Amino acid sequence: MKTDPLATPVLFIDDELAMRVSVTQWLQLAGFAAQGFETPQPALDLLSPDFPGVLVTDVRMPRMDGMAVLERALERDADLPVILVTGHGDVALAVEAMRRGAYDFIEKPFEPDHLVTVLRRAAEKRRLVLENRGLRRLAGSGGIETRLIGTSPGIAELRRDLLDLAATSASVLIHGETGTGKELVARCLHDFGARGSRGGEKGAFVAVNCGAIPDSMAESELFGHEPGAFTGATQRRAGKLEHSSGGTLFLDEIESMPMAIQVKLLRALQERTIERLGSNKQVPVDLRLVAATKIDLLDLSEEGRFRADLYYRLNVAELHIPPLRARVEDIPLLFDYFAADFAARHGRESRPLEPADLDALLAHDWLGNVRELRNLAERHVLSVGRSGVAGLLRRRTLGGEAASPPRALADQVDAFEKRAIEQALERCKGDIKSVMDLLDIPRRTLNEKMARHGLDRTRFLPRG
Repeated sequence: MKTDPLATPVLFIDDELAMRVSVTQWLQLAGFAAQGFETPQPALDLLSPDFPGVLVTDVRMPRMDGMAVLERALERDADLPVILVTGHGDVALAVEAMRRGAYDFIEKPFEPDHLVTVLRRAAEKRRLVLENRGLRRLAGSGGIETRLIGTSPGIAELRRDLLDLAATSASVLIHGETGTGKELVARCLHDFGARGSRGGEKGAFVAVNCGAIPDSMAESELFGHEPGAFTGATQRRAGKLEHSSGGTLFLDEIESMPMAIQVKLLRALQERTIERLGSNKQVPVDLRLVAATKIDLLDLSEEGRFRADLYYRLNVAELHIPPLRARVEDIPLLFDYFAADFAARHGRESRPLEPADLDALLAHDWLGNVRELRNLAERHVLSVGRSGVAGLLRRRTLGGEAASPPRALADQVDAFEKRAIEQALERCKGDIKSVMDLLDIPRRTLNEKMARHGLDRTRFLPRG
């Protein structure tokens, strides 16, 4: 039987020939790259931290039982999904095995479709684990992929544009909905530019939420003050503009800045000097300004609620952060990344996603964007019950929040198509001819789809 290079490997260990042959053949027909083994050691020899599949083992075997196989498999990789096949009298033993790290157990006799369902869930978990490991490996080289996570065309374009702008000193205006990560993008502009830790000068990154500063405190907060400038000002204090000199000043919710302060900010940006409140002395500042907004500043300026001259000063270059619902294919990866992080922080084990959980994640509208997803991941890690993500979202809807409308069919089809091509590129190690044969599509069609989904074959080529 020809093996599909996209298929998930499944190693099936059972000393009974009839069981081994029938299960292996069924799994191959179901689309897995299944191999049968009479004894455990040859299967264990195939395991490594990069093994992309699942191990299934019988419990009762003469030379090495399933508990010993589980222990040795998890020594090679603690995150490897191991499924135990048990007889009726072995259920208590299998439950103990799950406490020791087994992914699941199946009781004989079992329906083949049930095994396939469990394997597909385990394979998805394994894929996410390996993708997150890849991100962590990239972190050692300081790659931006570890900061702005995702494989969607929108996030890939954002990374490219950001790195291009980071090399300049131009002012940047970031557009994005609430919770999309505007401050994270601003920090990346700083860190990957000449003023950041990767540049050399290591200037400060100073973040200010304009919407959180009372109007009466805005001038003092941004420009500083001298002793006696107002009641309670007992000593000199540098403002945020002065403090960020040599680095980057990030002004979030810039649309909330009072008009009088907008005038003073514009002058400071033009003259590259500031005056502290209560002083006539000019203080030179050298900063890069990054501002962010969730609404259209040009519309505000036309309504007289934002200075047009400041808008054009800020809007030398723009970055647009796509909302999470526009990059649905990134949702499982982001969720698993956050869940693993919170599990480590709280000393909890990562809980696998059920198929219903994944469906709920993809169907949700994510009005709170990545911030909302991150919050849900932490709640999932800390939740006591077994209701899973779908249950958490359902309870929130019943608690009064609006239910999310289902995603458009076209969006779901696009996300599925992209993932299928990505998996083909991964399995074929970037070889386009092999991908064409695997997916049974002509080169021109494949090229068009790769371009539309922002996929670059070089990302999948073997390293070294």
